Amino acid sequence: MSATLELRGLSRRFGELQALDHLSFTVPSGHVMGFLGPNGAGKTTTMRAIFGLTDLDGGAVLWNGEPVGEAQRRRFGYMPEERGLYPNMRVGEQLEYLGRLHGLSIPSARRATTQWLERLGIGERATSKVEELSHGNQQRVQLAAALVHEPELLILDEPLAGLDPAGIETIGAVLVERARAGSGVIFSSHQLDQVEDLCESVTIINQGRLVVAGSVDELATSGDRRLAVRVEGDRDAQWVRGVPGVHVSEVTGGEARLVLDTDIDSNQVLERASRAGRVTKFVFERRRLSEVFREALQ
Repeated sequence: MSATLELRGLSRRFGELQALDHLSFTVPSGHVMGFLGPNGAGKTTTMRAIFGLTDLDGGAVLWNGEPVGEAQRRRFGYMPEERGLYPNMRVGEQLEYLGRLHGLSIPSARRATTQWLERLGIGERATSKVEELSHGNQQRVQLAAALVHEPELLILDEPLAGLDPAGIETIGAVLVERARAGSGVIFSSHQLDQVEDLCESVTIINQGRLVVAGSVDELATSGDRRLAVRVEGDRDAQWVRGVPGVHVSEVTGGEARLVLDTDIDSNQVLERASRAGRVTKFVFERRRLSEVFREALQ
């Protein structure tokens, strides 16, 4: 049965700091949502509030329209940014133990442990202690701990931090698989290109308040027109400096990403670029998530 996580008007103050300021958003099951914001925006406080680890001054956390309590949280999976594992405990024993805490029988916890360690590429490390593993493999074990009981809602705080490309690909694939299997997935990350690839929607907060929310496609196609232009021999894109109504978003390796005012004819931009040299790229592009993020925080 499909269900929806709803955060309704969450508020939390720590002394003079308003960590959450009437924050509201929803995440349906079968959906991957990127939860973004600068450091100190309130992302971790929000995640901890969902699990009852942070008391709220106001607002409510609802699952399928009902207040979230202990019974609902036993069906959730949480991967905190800080290590939540026992370093001296063997990996397999630890996952079986955590599975049983979530209500699995001993045989079910054992099967799930084997399944997830194999799926995450660390089946051979079941008898290793967590402290003996590399950072990347510890991340995999931490994810397995959040998945061992097949949660209906999966919440991950910076799960991709410090991983090599293979690790990012593996964990990203698992998140998408869980959503396709019907779980709701929320994860925070500063790696915006990965969020853009994996997520159907993003929610951006700042100073505990919602500033942007929407599907990745909607956000990428909204706003002013964007051009990517490359002029041979001009790696700093000097040709575009001072062109009225044309704003430089970024220049990388000679390619300029431009934002055009509504009254600017793109043919005029092409003519200006052509006068500077041979134009090797002139393409209208979607707005990158990094641009959405920067603009949301202005």
